[in-house]
Amino acid sequence: MSDASRTMPPEPSPANAFLADHVAMLCASYRRLTGRDLIIADTNPSPGEALYCAPFVVLSHGTEPDPIFNYANLTAQRLFEMTWAQLTAMPSRLSAEPLSREERARLLAAVAERGFIEDYRGVRVSASGRRFMIEQVSVWNLTDAQGRPAGQAATFAKWSLL
Repeated sequence: MSDASRTMPPEPSPANAFLADHVAMLCASYRRLTGRDLIIADTNPSPGEALYCAPFVVLSHGTEPDPIFNYANLTAQRLFEMTWAQLTAMPSRLSAEPLSREERARLLAAVAERGFIEDYRGVRVSASGRRFMIEQVSVWNLTDAQGRPAGQAATFAKWSLL
């Protein structure tokens, strides 16, 4: 699918149950691969709202040849200093500095092969150029309800400005 024909994912809101289907896929894939819950399933507010408002970062991208972010919770938006529309229009490789992109590509290849990794760390850059180190990152493969590859996701709660 070309960038021009790509449909932007809607911003999570009560009107779309905070993208409940996407959040369910994120949570189910994470649970299946790690044996742990990304969020508590019976949360109030809903799991979608809980993940969108969580104090840790959750990001995902699709399966395009140059994968584009298709989910970024509020903590991710704040850390990367971007709106939902900006992040979900950006190839995920651009979240890393140019020198870190080769390392990031190796990481994603390892995730594709093994299903998930934990304890990744690396330098990322925000929209304003602010550099920060992300640590104790979990990255995992996403699969849809039919078991087809649907992209990759990452979560982390530890970062520090450089």
